[in-house]
Parts: sequence; structure tokens; C-alpha cells
Amino acid sequence: MSKKHPIIAATGSSGAGTTTVRTTFQQIFRREGVDAAIIEGDAFHRYDRAAMGEQITLAQARGNNHLSHFGPDNNLFAELEALFRDYGENGGGKARKYLHDPTEAAPYGQPPGTFTPWEDLAPGSDLLFYEGLHGAVAHEDVDVAQHADLLVGVVPIINLEWIQKLHRDRSQRGYSKEAVVDTILRRMPDYLTYICPQFSRTHVNFQRVPVVDTSNPFIARDIPSAAESILVIRFRDPAGIDFPYLLSMLHDSYMSRPNTIVCPGGSMPLAMQLIFTPMVWQLLDKKRRAS
Repeated sequence: MSKKHPIIAATGSSGAGTTTVRTTFQQIFRREGVDAAIIEGDAFHRYDRAAMGEQITLAQARGNNHLSHFGPDNNLFAELEALFRDYGENGGGKARKYLHDPTEAAPYGQPPGTFTPWEDLAPGSDLLFYEGLHGAVAHEDVDVAQHADLLVGVVPIINLEWIQKLHRDRSQRGYSKEAVVDTILRRMPDYLTYICPQFSRTHVNFQRVPVVDTSNPFIARDIPSAAESILVIRFRDPAGIDFPYLLSMLHDSYMSRPNTIVCPGGSMPLAMQLIFTPMVWQLLDKKRRAS
């Protein structure tokens, strides 16, 4: 953690909705004139797309059917912590990009599924924003979470997360249902070991809960809409949170626990704006005072 060089990290499983959080923060940054260094967690995978496929094949040949992008074997946890630590100390660090598709890859003249070279972050940014799988990870002698000033968790209930992944991977990536289910099963041990524990370290969690039947996510024809969901917002430390104001602005909301607000699912973008805009102000104010 650093007053001079604050770090915000949004963490969640693949397909959980961290991209929505990134979009919301980017809107806040534009409105408030914040120059943020944006980091995507996929850049800290150990292998590119082709090499990862080879690693999975080799692991399966050795009887290991649980190799996944969630665990330490396939991620650069130490390098991610080094980026957070270096940024907190001096506003610098090294990062790269993972090129997901032909559109992203075209400007670099590289095939999709590959990484750009490591480069130094541009100097002079106001803060660092990370979005990905491991913003609050802690494993052995690596503790990424300790360096972040604001940790945000995005955690749909598991059936909804599976439905979202099934629909995304089938429609956008052309995978079969069987291939997606195989991926879900393969990564489950790492999900339990390295993803779930992060949500006890986050400062704010957003959990979308559908109010329609998702008992068999593998036959769901549609992703439950925001209107068919409720949103559970949990604050690790409720001190300093203006709950009366939030309840007055988030219609049909209520508190289920002293640190938890429940509101309609469609309120998620507004809730994030209301909650995080003051938090960004506070980080920038501390930055100015420290400078």
C-alpha cells in the first residue's frame, strides 16, 4: 500500500464480471481526470494460448487433469507482486499485454493468444488499476493483496458464473458445451484453493444472485438478466461507509447485515459509481497530501 502511488485491484473468476468493474472505474477516471495505468491480469499468465494447450496435454498424459489458469503453475505470481510493489514504491514497474483476438493483435503484428514484450509503465500515472484473476492472491512467499489500497471482488453465485462462462465460451470462442464443462471441472481444485480465498481479503464484494431457476446451469438457454437478479454488496469494514445515503440512492435496497446491502441487480453500475467515486477521491487526496 502506498499513499503516493495507490493501487486498485478488481479480482474475480473468468466470466465473473470484472470487465464491468473495469468499465465503471474507467468512467470514473475519465470524469475525474485521473490518469490510470490499466493492467489486465491475463498478461501475467505463464504461457501463451498454444503453449498452455501443450501444457494441459502433457499434464493429462501424466495423470494430472486439473491444470488450469487459476493456479501458480500457470501464472507469474511473483512478477505480479513485483509490479504492485514497484508501483507502490515509485510509480513504476514492468507489464505486458495478452492479445485475446485478431482485433487486439493486429496493431502489434502478432497472432492472437500471444503476449507483447515486457515494457516499463509510462511514468507519471495517478494510480494503477488491475483487473483479473489474482488481484488479491496470496500463496507461499507471494502476497499480492498486501500491496493494494482498494480490493474489489466480483463473485456471481457459482451456478450463475457457470452459465455466464458457458454462454460466453460457446458464442464468442466457438467451444462446445462439453469442452466448457471439461474446463470447469479441470480448474475446480485451483478455483477453491486460489480464487475463493481472495474474496475474504477484498474490501468490497459484489455478488449477483439470480431469482430464477439456475439449478441446472448446463441446460440454461439464457443468462439471467440484471432484472432477474439481486445484488449483494458486502463491505469488509463498514466504518466510514455512508449507508443511509447509499440506501436512499439505491431504490428498493435494504441491509441484510451491518456490513451488507441488498439491492436490485440492475443497480450494479450505479452502486459502483456511488461507492467507488468517493473512494477514488480519498486515494487521490492522500496522494496529494503525501506529495
